[in-house]
Amino acid sequence: MSMVQPQITPLRETWRQLMTSARSRAPRLRACLIGLAVAAAAQGLALACLMPLFRALIPAPRWPAALPWLVVMTVLMLASILLRWWAQGFDYRGDMVQNTHELRTALGRQLRRIPLEQLQDKRAGEVNATLLGSVDENLSYLLTVANMMAHALITPVVVALAALWFDWRMGVLLLLVFPLLIPLYRWRRPAYGRGMRMLADAQERTSADILEYTQGLPVLRSACCTGEKAQQLQAGFLHLQAIQTIGQKKGTKPNLVLATVMELAILLVVLLGALFVIQGTLDVALLAALLVIAVRFSEPLATFVLYAKIIDLIEAALGKISALLAIAPLPMQALVPVPQRFDIRFEGVTFHYASAANPALRELNASLPARSLTALVGTSGSGKTTITRLLMRHADPQAGRITIGGVDIRAIAPETLNALISTVFQDVYLFDDTILANIRMARPDATDEEVQTAARAAHCHEFVTRLPEAYLTRVGDIGGRLSGGERQRISIARAMLKNAPIVILDEPTAALDTESEVAVQAAIDALVRERTVIVIAHRLSTIAAADQILVIEDGHVAEQGRHAALLARAGRYSAMWQAQQRAKNWHVGR
Repeated sequence: MSMVQPQITPLRETWRQLMTSARSRAPRLRACLIGLAVAAAAQGLALACLMPLFRALIPAPRWPAALPWLVVMTVLMLASILLRWWAQGFDYRGDMVQNTHELRTALGRQLRRIPLEQLQDKRAGEVNATLLGSVDENLSYLLTVANMMAHALITPVVVALAALWFDWRMGVLLLLVFPLLIPLYRWRRPAYGRGMRMLADAQERTSADILEYTQGLPVLRSACCTGEKAQQLQAGFLHLQAIQTIGQKKGTKPNLVLATVMELAILLVVLLGALFVIQGTLDVALLAALLVIAVRFSEPLATFVLYAKIIDLIEAALGKISALLAIAPLPMQALVPVPQRFDIRFEGVTFHYASAANPALRELNASLPARSLTALVGTSGSGKTTITRLLMRHADPQAGRITIGGVDIRAIAPETLNALISTVFQDVYLFDDTILANIRMARPDATDEEVQTAARAAHCHEFVTRLPEAYLTRVGDIGGRLSGGERQRISIARAMLKNAPIVILDEPTAALDTESEVAVQAAIDALVRERTVIVIAHRLSTIAAADQILVIEDGHVAEQGRHAALLARAGRYSAMWQAQQRAKNWHVGR
């Protein structure tokens, strides 16, 4: 199985990304990391005090000479502990929690700015993994790992520099051993980096698979595709297992080599020190002090590169966060006042999805008069939904322009444009909240009375009052506790409360039974009065009274006119109409 090898981010770039993600807490985080470095240096000086202290105690104790060094070592150790305690306060004093909150808030703002065309290409579970997992991985381990690495790098180097003062040979040997970590780390870092990125990608994919599996469980059960038969989910689990297994197998031998090299290097320093003592050129007290120091550093040095793996985990998380934040919003033209009329024009609009081979729209021209009902009909994939998405500015066309009241929608602030358009989709999405809250989303400042007035107009007040808690009844995940017709009427009530001058209807009655369709159609009739309405229609009988019908074919307007005129033309629309009329007479037989 071939995989694209991800690029390893330079440490300088990782530092920049880290400070950027720390946002308002960046100065505090920088100070804490510097504090950990100073604490590690203070500990190194404290350990270096063992060399003069042992000289004062071996072979015969000389307490007047030993006491000052004991006091200095104690003060330095206390200073190191206090500094480390203060620096790691970034975690337990609330800075880290505040930072992750700010970062998630920034990512939330970015989600509102991202072109929806690009967001629709991402699976919900992948976005969820970035917002939750990557943000937590960004800082949760940072101070702990930084503390370990500082004590594995800075503390030994400070001790080695101090050893130069007492015996230059031992100081040089220590300075040769301790910096050996750097080339060893650089040797293993690319492999660790690739492994962590592959693992992060696999976990993100698995998170998306689990979310998709959970949401689609009713369909999977009906298709007998649960458990081991859920092939996509099982494939994701196997992929994650393979990545973890590869990481364990490939990392075992190099990790043992690294640990062994560092242990042997420290042992070599001790053996050479013993040789110098035998030769009479090294004080035995100094060797004893170095033995204590070597024991103190052997484990941190041997496991340093393993600690550094977490840096690559943080780096992978930073990369995903940076990639999401780097998506540019749609460009804005110079803003103009809110349009005062609501006719819509598509002028030479050409649009090509990034992942598609052919354009979805080709030089489309259309004029939708204000306070009229325009129906879009055509085969699946002809471009009907793309027209409405471009009007709502989920993306911008590569050529041409779209205007409302003569104003290019690229010159209308996104919040203003959203306020001008209400949408009723075929597949209604309700949030797991109360009915009152789901309707009020359209206008958060609306009173309870205004919400109920919209509900009555949408013909849903009667069924809502029959529920156990009426308007305070929770609708369940995606509105699962309500029927399709009930969900649809709540979405229409939401649109009526919004009271936007432009309404988009995406075949809202297509999946309903006859009784629900009658109620929903009555609600729609109330919604569309005195508004500019666009209807995506599949059942042509529902739009026979439209002011104009646009037949969309291969991304352009193939036919245009009223129902009777299009039938008389005997073209594409007439053929579609005849086909649906024949389908009405079809029945199941034996």
